[in-house]
Amino acid sequence: MELYDVNKEKIASFIEKKKRFDFRDLLEFRKIEVEENPIKKSEGSARVKIGNTEVIAGVKLDLVEPYTDSPEEGNLIVNVEFTPMSNPEFEPGPPGENAIELARIVDRGIRESQIIKTKELCVEKGEKVWGVFIDIYTLNHDGDLIDASALAAAVALKNAVFPKVKDGKVEYGELTNKKLPLRKEFPITLTFYKIGSEIIVDPLIDEELCADARLTVALTLNPPRIHALQKGGEATFTAEEILKIIDLAFEKAKELKRFL
Repeated sequence: MELYDVNKEKIASFIEKKKRFDFRDLLEFRKIEVEENPIKKSEGSARVKIGNTEVIAGVKLDLVEPYTDSPEEGNLIVNVEFTPMSNPEFEPGPPGENAIELARIVDRGIRESQIIKTKELCVEKGEKVWGVFIDIYTLNHDGDLIDASALAAAVALKNAVFPKVKDGKVEYGELTNKKLPLRKEFPITLTFYKIGSEIIVDPLIDEELCADARLTVALTLNPPRIHALQKGGEATFTAEEILKIIDLAFEKAKELKRFL
């Protein structure tokens, strides 16, 4: 997606003056709405809106073979689909580079935080484990898909329960009351965008398109711990900027924790 230079100059000028077109502060999120379990037949699901950006995430649990290097642990796979209805720039077909990157960012936050107790997903060592599949679909893209997708995935995991199993086979659509084994502290993912010399959160799509770089931080608050960092964009961050962003991430994470 491209942005006309004149729009980029105008947005950058506004940001430099610490102004935004929707009158928010540079570090202010738009209104966040979370709907839990909108997909009644999935093992867990969530719909998240941040401003006009909207995504939906669903969790599927299936009995699968474990990976050879972790025969006693369950599997995790995250998939993201940029649906054409959410933005005219998105095309149908296999996931593109941006969708794959977004899936990896969400995956790293979940995996590195060890929120899922993967060893408790083992059914038969080396033969059968529970696989956790998280599918994320974009419904409307107006900026900040990363944070919306990560939050939707976390809420969907929080609500996930095991399906019924009969004669060694999963009976989909038939759910138990047994929750997915999770640790208490959920990872929170926040993305900070650099425009000129300023740092903003939750960009509108035009702000996101004219950003010079971004840094995504996945963390937990108790105890305070950074689990993953992911940089995007061509510009660089100074060491001072990275430390500032990390401090901001721990502060802003408190605003998102209430949804978990």
